[in-house]
Amino acid sequence: MAGTTLGAELARALKARGVELVFGVPGVHNIELYRGLEEAGIAHVLARHEQGAGFMADGYARVSGRPGVAFVITGPGLTNIMTPLGQAWSDSVPLLVISSCLPEGEATPGRLHQMRDQLGAGRAVCAQSHMARSAEEAFELLDSAFAALATGRRRPWQLSIPVDLLASPAGPAPQWARDRVERPPAPEGAAARLAEMLEAAERPLFIFGGGAVGAAEAAREVVRRAGAAVFTTYAGRGVVPASHPLSFGAFLARPDSAAVIARADLVVAVGTELAEVDLWREDLGREGPLVRIDIDEVVLEDAHGAEFPIRAEAGAFLSALAPLVRESPPKWEAGEVARIRAAFRSQSAAERPGIAEYADALRAVLDDGAHVFSDMTQLAYVAKEVFPMEEPGHWHHPFGFGTLGYALPAAIGGKLARPEADVVAIAGDYGFQYTLQELGVAAELGLALPLVLWDNDRLQEIEDSMVRSQIAPRAVRALNPDFALLARAWGLGYARAETPEAFAGALRAALAADGPVLVHAGPGLRPVPGG
Repeated sequence: MAGTTLGAELARALKARGVELVFGVPGVHNIELYRGLEEAGIAHVLARHEQGAGFMADGYARVSGRPGVAFVITGPGLTNIMTPLGQAWSDSVPLLVISSCLPEGEATPGRLHQMRDQLGAGRAVCAQSHMARSAEEAFELLDSAFAALATGRRRPWQLSIPVDLLASPAGPAPQWARDRVERPPAPEGAAARLAEMLEAAERPLFIFGGGAVGAAEAAREVVRRAGAAVFTTYAGRGVVPASHPLSFGAFLARPDSAAVIARADLVVAVGTELAEVDLWREDLGREGPLVRIDIDEVVLEDAHGAEFPIRAEAGAFLSALAPLVRESPPKWEAGEVARIRAAFRSQSAAERPGIAEYADALRAVLDDGAHVFSDMTQLAYVAKEVFPMEEPGHWHHPFGFGTLGYALPAAIGGKLARPEADVVAIAGDYGFQYTLQELGVAAELGLALPLVLWDNDRLQEIEDSMVRSQIAPRAVRALNPDFALLARAWGLGYARAETPEAFAGALRAALAADGPVLVHAGPGLRPVPGG
C-alpha cells in the first residue's frame, strides 16, 4: 500500500507519547496497527492469548508507572482481553487497549469477528470505551486517553478503530498537548485543618491504600511528625515500612483490627476505598472522626461517611501537609503495637497451617527491590499479610477483580519493564493453568523469571470454604499435568522444593539462572517416580 496509513501514524503517535513496548496478537483485522511499529521504534511482544497480552500490559504498567498498551482484533480479541481490563479497572492500573472494529452501522450478518455491541463490552470494564470515526478523532481520543491515564484515578481505556479507517491515508498526529495533564488541587485550607486535628488527637491512626503508593516519602514524614500508628491495605503495603515501630502492618482485614481502630480518636484513610477486599467486613470499627484523602469523588461519598472528605492526589496533599504537622512524640506504645501485630500474624498462620513458613523463606531470599506477582492462591493469601514490605508498589496481586491466571503474564510484563530487577511469579496449581501457555513467551524471550508453583493438588481454598459452609466438597479436584515434564516441554529449568528451606535454596538458584525456572512447592507434590 502506497502512502501513510492511520495505523502507521498511530504507531508514531504512541512513540511520541512515550510508548516503547506493545503487547498483543495480530490478526487480519488489526494488521494495519503493525505497519508502523518497527519504523516508530516500538517493540512488540507476541502473547499466546489476548488475556495474556492484557495481563502483561498490566504488569508492565504497575512496575514502570507508564501506561501499558495492547493491540487486539475486533470481537473475540476484545472479549478475550476484557478480564485484564476488568482487573485494571478494579486496581486502578493505566491500560490502553487499541482494537480494530467493523465500520459503524455495519449490519450485514455473518461478518468476521462481528459482535453486537463492541463499545458496550469495553464500557463494562473500562473507564472509557470509544470508536474513532476519522483520523482526527482517533488522535484526539488517543490524547484524551493519555491525559486520563496520567491524572486522576488511572483506570483503563479502550479505543476501537474501524478496519477500513486503519488502512486509510492519514497525516501525522498533532503534537501531544502535555498541558492537558492536570491534577485537581486540594481544597484551600484542608492541609492546615488536618494538621490541627492531628496535633489535637491523642491516638491518631493512618490507613494507607494503593492510592498512596507514590506518596511514601511524604506519608512517612507525616506519620513520624504526628506520632501516629499505621495500618495498610494489602495494596498499600510498604507505604510506611513494616519495620516502623507503630505499624500494625497489612492486617486490616483481621476481625480484631476493628477493636484497635475503635481506640483511635482520629482515623485518616489515604488512597483506599476501604472496600470489601480491604476489610472483609462492612464496618471499619472506628468511633472517632474519619478523614478521607482520595482522588476519586465516589470514594469520598461512600457509606463509611467521612466527616472530613478531601479530594486530592495523595502525594501532593501529603507533601503540603507534612511541614504543617507539629512534631510530636509517639502517641501509641510501640511494645503494644508489636504484640498486637504478632497476634495478627499468629491468626493468619493458623488459618492456613504450614504456609507462613514458605512466605518467610520468600522474604529471606528477596531484597526490597524485588517485584512479586501473585495469583489467587493460598501462598499469596498468607503472604500478603505476613510478608513484611519496606518499600511500596513491589507486590502485585489481582486484588479487587480477583481473577485467576494473573501472575505469570503480569510478571512477564513487569520483568520487561525492569529487566535488572528480580521478578517472581507465584501461582497455584489450578490458577496457573489459566495462562500457562504464556510460559512460551518467557522462554522465547529468555527471561530470568522464577515461577513459584504452589501445588496443593486441588482448589484448596474453595474446598475449605465448602467444608466451613457444610457443603460436601465437589468440583475441587482436577487432573494436573506432570509439571516437571511441562517445564521441559518449554525448555525451562525445574526445581522441586518439599520444605521451606529447600524452597529458599531453589528460589535463590532460580533467581541466578539465565532463563525461566519453575519452582515447584507445596503439599500436593507427587512422589518422585522410583524414589
